[in-house]
Amino acid sequence: MKNFRIESLILAIGLLLLGICIQKGFKSFAERDRSVNVKGLAEMEVPADKVTWPLMYKSLGNDLNALYDNIKNSNKIITQFLIEKGIDEKEISINAPEIIDLKAERYSNNDNSPYRYNVTTVITVTSNKVDLVRSLIAEQGELLKRGIAVTGGDYRYNVQYEYTGLNSIKPQMIEEATKNARQAAEKFAKDSESELGKIRHANQGQFTITDRDANTPYIKKVRVVTTIDYSLED
Repeated sequence: MKNFRIESLILAIGLLLLGICIQKGFKSFAERDRSVNVKGLAEMEVPADKVTWPLMYKSLGNDLNALYDNIKNSNKIITQFLIEKGIDEKEISINAPEIIDLKAERYSNNDNSPYRYNVTTVITVTSNKVDLVRSLIAEQGELLKRGIAVTGGDYRYNVQYEYTGLNSIKPQMIEEATKNARQAAEKFAKDSESELGKIRHANQGQFTITDRDANTPYIKKVRVVTTIDYSLED
């Protein structure tokens, strides 16, 4: 009888300990499931550090040999203009001319045109001297005095500005985005009467570079959004 009581007591203590362990396990499991998902935004405006400037002009005529000589001379004049203004020769490239035979166009309405050939020539400046190129774009009318009319309006030959220094600002922007995410998580934890725990999962997000606006494409807006999961504790 005595042994039975001892065994019953041991069994009761064991069941009690088991119940405590199960309760703690459920509590721990529930706590592990408590988390908050937040996003942190970082934005920065930076000046473009690379520019691609296509100078496009057209030539009309009936004699291909004469057109060739004219284009060769025009290319020389444009190149000299750019070099005089501070553009390096290695930053200048001359594309092959695009020739359209107006008389050979099947659906052309140019039967009454006095010219047979329409030639498009493009000289491209690719440079890191963004400010210099911008000033030259404003001065390109000077080429009219030298007998060359640089034309625009063709979307294929728009000026393009780029920012290539992303790697140099990535750490700073990630740090700022992470800080902003943590501030949001701390506010959520405070409102829910919890303590903010460790990071459970983090996603850096993708960097995007866009024009600040349509009027200032030479100023870029860099943006990144990080997504972070924090655990919440009582």
